[in-house]
Amino acid sequence: MEILVGEPIATCLSPSVYDMICKLGFEVRESCDISSIVTQNGEVCWKKITDCMVYTESAQGLDHPESVRLLGPVCQAVHLHLSSLPEGQFEMRYAPALQWTGVPELFPEILGALRSPESPSICLSLMKLSSCLERALGDVYLLIGKDCPFLLRDLLASEELAQVFGQPVMDVLKVFVGSPRGLNLRNVLWHGFAAPQEVPPKYCSMMVLLTAGLGQLLTGFLQQTNFTLAHRPFVTLTSLEDLIVFPDVTSEVLSVLEEVMKKSTFILKIMLPYWEVALTKLKSHRFADCAILLLMQLETGLRRVFAEVNECPKRLLTAEEKAAVGSLINLAGTYVSRCHPASQLKKQVLSCEGSVGAWPLLPLPEEAEREPVRSEGDSETDVCSSLITEIVAELCCHVPETHRAAHLPGPLPPEEWPRLLHVLCSIPVQTLFCPRAVLEVLAVLRRVSVHCRRVCGQVAVCVELRRRQWEDRSLRSRQRRNYLRLVRSMKLLSPMLYLILLLIALELINIHMVLGKNASEYQQYLRFLKCILQYTENLAACTRQDRNKWDDAVRLTHTALLKIWTFIEKKQMLMHLAEKSTIKVV
Repeated sequence: MEILVGEPIATCLSPSVYDMICKLGFEVRESCDISSIVTQNGEVCWKKITDCMVYTESAQGLDHPESVRLLGPVCQAVHLHLSSLPEGQFEMRYAPALQWTGVPELFPEILGALRSPESPSICLSLMKLSSCLERALGDVYLLIGKDCPFLLRDLLASEELAQVFGQPVMDVLKVFVGSPRGLNLRNVLWHGFAAPQEVPPKYCSMMVLLTAGLGQLLTGFLQQTNFTLAHRPFVTLTSLEDLIVFPDVTSEVLSVLEEVMKKSTFILKIMLPYWEVALTKLKSHRFADCAILLLMQLETGLRRVFAEVNECPKRLLTAEEKAAVGSLINLAGTYVSRCHPASQLKKQVLSCEGSVGAWPLLPLPEEAEREPVRSEGDSETDVCSSLITEIVAELCCHVPETHRAAHLPGPLPPEEWPRLLHVLCSIPVQTLFCPRAVLEVLAVLRRVSVHCRRVCGQVAVCVELRRRQWEDRSLRSRQRRNYLRLVRSMKLLSPMLYLILLLIALELINIHMVLGKNASEYQQYLRFLKCILQYTENLAACTRQDRNKWDDAVRLTHTALLKIWTFIEKKQMLMHLAEKSTIKVV
């Protein structure tokens, strides 16, 4: 549908999706007895629900529209039941069956929303419930399977979940949240397509009951198999810098925001209730709820801008441009993502640099410096050092000219490497849109940096332990020699880790150049990165306190350096592609 500037938009749902969500479930008028759906004790009668599933003649697929039609009265009965149920009764009947989600505290909140006249609260509840349900189903999948599917539709189609819950039950979930041919409640909400008044509350009630029913089925499965459900840990933001990213918002700014919201061409009028609730959540310090609502509305607004790009006015905000509005615009213009994989990678690189940079500060016994040691890898160490010098010199040639600092002719001295890493990590990286290939490369680079950081930590712990044992004279002869090999290896591993961090930082600032590679070149590039990943994994294994294979670490380093040098000579790094692109433009 062509969208013109200023034209009022009645819905963001396509006609077929609008009919599916807003009409089909209301066509069957007959009432449904709640006792046929759930018992007095809260036991879900799945047969009543699964009997609503209609299949195509070939019996190979669901008839989603007809299934939604038949489910309509069931959902209405469930909604009337839950919305009229006292909180104590709800807790008694359903709370035990909701523990499996890992977030039982969410459901009393949803129950309150079901009794509220505010439609945005219903939508917010459905978004949170569908997200938590997806994660919990992934945990159940891992009871049997190994790698949890990335997409919800693949998760719901898995044999593993069908083995736990039964295929008819999984078909019910597909109708509600697992297929674009069904209600698809998760996607139409999380991607900002559905306006608040377009989502019937009865579907939120039904999702609550389905979640409880899944918990009851899971309990039976766990009792039969003696399996134990373990929840994967959530990502925790531990850095204060990550947590405090917004300035204080005064009441004056909030009042201006309310005016801007009503006049902005970026905000669809049918979506305005979401923004109003988001502001209410902000005022009451419910920041997660606020962020959820704003994220999906950001997608809605950006999608509208994309559709109108040829006729879009230059100014999105049409306020009367007050000082408070100016500060908000400046804030938006200088925003840098804190939690994007690219931003996290920068933090990992700088953290690792700080760790390896502390190695020279580790105290060593004076006699250890003077004690001779014969190592089989002395010549190999020298070769590695020469290669590191050459490769770092080559990498430094690809630092953007605007960020190069004047220094003496010749290779960049090692004492300047930390400064260079900080400079590279200060270069902005586009994060608004990252295709799958970019995210895949970022994931590999992050794993590399994780292992580098592990090596740094293990070496530091080992040095400290062996130093104390050396001074206590508790090391045997062989252990003393091994300690000396460690000390010598550090002089090689330190510049090698800097080299890898420098390579990561340079590829990161050019990360979007990966889109310029064809399929074959992309696979070759990934294989190269995974070779580096394999090296860092092996290095982490060699430097464990129970291994101490320092000569092996030297041999691994030599092999890795040869591979890095060979690939750099092919000029297939992202930094090379960036330079080629610049030359073409010039």
